[in-house]
Amino acid sequence: MVFAAIHNTDDSAANGSLAAAIAALKRQRHAVILAHYYQEPAIQDIADFIGDSLELSRKAAATEAEVIVFCGVHFMAETAKILNPTKTVLLPDLEAGCTLADACPAEAFARFRAEHPDHIAVSYINCSAAVKAQSDLICTSSNAVDLVKQLPADRPILFAPDQNLGRWVQRQSGRELTLWPGSCIVHETFSEQALLRLKLEHPGAEVLAHPECQQHLLDLADFIGSTSKLLHRAETSSALCFIVLTEPGILHQMRKAVPHKAFYEVPGADGCSCNACPYMRLNTLEKVWRCLQDMAPAIELDEATRERALAPIQKMLELSR
Repeated sequence: MVFAAIHNTDDSAANGSLAAAIAALKRQRHAVILAHYYQEPAIQDIADFIGDSLELSRKAAATEAEVIVFCGVHFMAETAKILNPTKTVLLPDLEAGCTLADACPAEAFARFRAEHPDHIAVSYINCSAAVKAQSDLICTSSNAVDLVKQLPADRPILFAPDQNLGRWVQRQSGRELTLWPGSCIVHETFSEQALLRLKLEHPGAEVLAHPECQQHLLDLADFIGSTSKLLHRAETSSALCFIVLTEPGILHQMRKAVPHKAFYEVPGADGCSCNACPYMRLNTLEKVWRCLQDMAPAIELDEATRERALAPIQKMLELSR
């Protein structure tokens, strides 16, 4: 009945009705909604907490809710389940995957490790639970440089699966890294020509870039950091105009935080809108409502894999304090 009533209204009214229905179900299920900055604005607006991967990991580890609705992609919901084995973790759309995680299969990563038996394996959180289970330490774009700097200087390091982030960490930390050859489809598609055109149109603009971007784009940036650090920079910088090289979902929070400032997203090649992550955007308000209604789809993990994956995540959280 609720779904039918919602479905028959215009978009703004439908979002309001869905938000109210989600709030009621959330109370009934004793649930919390966690959302990544790359989710659509309507989902960000109904979330209990919005953050980047590190912030969301901390919230997942600390929550007392019985149900976690994770509005992000599959590896993020898996991480929440690794940290909360007795809780129900729901992902509104199980097809919400990640090209970085998909490009690093567990079997291939095992061979990669076997070829470098003396290396410390540092894996970006954008990987599957099975890859986390084979890793010595997990990192996010927020803490990768700091964590790598804390590792023993006499031990070589493997870094997977994002080679662009790995190269940036290598430059910032001064450590030599053996890189897995993966990349994010969103951060690989930004057009350098479009960025240069925006810089010409807005000469006073500050360029903010995520370290998953390719090097030739990072070379044009004024500030490089994780999504949360880009948001903080937008809030604290004296600049009034910003060109943003990351998934445009973050612009919603930037505009809410500093509405008097201007933000411009960089299109992909040929002016395409492929800077929006197609997997993040699979989650919708309707799917959030439905997953709370049905208590599905839920994330399930083999316990042995979960326990092995937990250790490098806990190490990350301890070293990031």
